[in-house]
Amino acid sequence: MSFEELQQRVRTAERQPAYGHDSVIACDRLVRIFTADRVEVQALQGLDLLVRKGDLVALVGSSGSGKSTLLNILAGLDVPSAGSATVAGADLLTMTAKERLRYRREVVGFIWQQTARNLMPFLTAAQNVALPMQLNGTRWAPGLARRRAARAAELLEAIGIGHLADRRPAQLSGGEQQRVAIAVAMANNPSVVLADEPTGELDSETAAGIFEAFRTVNRELGATVVIVTHDPMVAGEVRRTVAIRDGRTSSEVLRQTSTDEQGQETVSEREYVMLDRTGRVQLPREFLAALGMEHRVAVELAADHIALHPDDRAGQAD
Repeated sequence: MSFEELQQRVRTAERQPAYGHDSVIACDRLVRIFTADRVEVQALQGLDLLVRKGDLVALVGSSGSGKSTLLNILAGLDVPSAGSATVAGADLLTMTAKERLRYRREVVGFIWQQTARNLMPFLTAAQNVALPMQLNGTRWAPGLARRRAARAAELLEAIGIGHLADRRPAQLSGGEQQRVAIAVAMANNPSVVLADEPTGELDSETAAGIFEAFRTVNRELGATVVIVTHDPMVAGEVRRTVAIRDGRTSSEVLRQTSTDEQGQETVSEREYVMLDRTGRVQLPREFLAALGMEHRVAVELAADHIALHPDDRAGQAD
């Protein structure tokens, strides 16, 4: 390669958009290492994730896969060990303590699995929703209290519980408490709403109602929503499901709704294996077991695809 060709390649690379430039969430080779009793555990092992503005995404994975660690990092409750992570332009690795507090108040809304953890028990539903607004910004200004009350009433009405505004948490069911928690998370109009197993304590019928509330804040209020769950039924309620395994994104399911000439709606879905920024993929375990693949595989490059074979079958047709 000549020097001129090398310079041209460098200039072309410099013109390429930055990774995740069009995403509200961008995780690039994210690493989180915990140390306990002088033993290091890698909860995240170079995880990549892009979430675009307006997405409704479920993160799924078994216990210990790293999904909750990722959610805590995105919420500003934990700090990555290496890599990069940005949410709405905020760099989660370099923020100061003061910036992190402001980030949690303004950029993200968070919903815990435990319903009681989301709400102040001595405040009404409306007062709980107004509280984040009171903690953020000017405490007093002409008409400010009225605007906060109006915003709280608007959010509670949007998710179908406006009539419960004057009730305290103890007077609400678990599902109603989680709906109030969604309104609380939306109080300061965050860029992203994060939820950690929000239906984990609820029955299936109530859980379906909670997901309708998430769809409402996503579709009508414009929030980007990321939900961590282990429930496959829950994952089927969203347009995009990202599976995390061994601290990396392993696969992704995309769902699309189409309407035929008779007005009938059908939902189609397709599963993809994720290719990370270093070229790694995690093949489904059942695929590997079906073909007896382990330790190493033979790889062949064709004109329009890559073929993988167990090493003792290299060269055979697909």
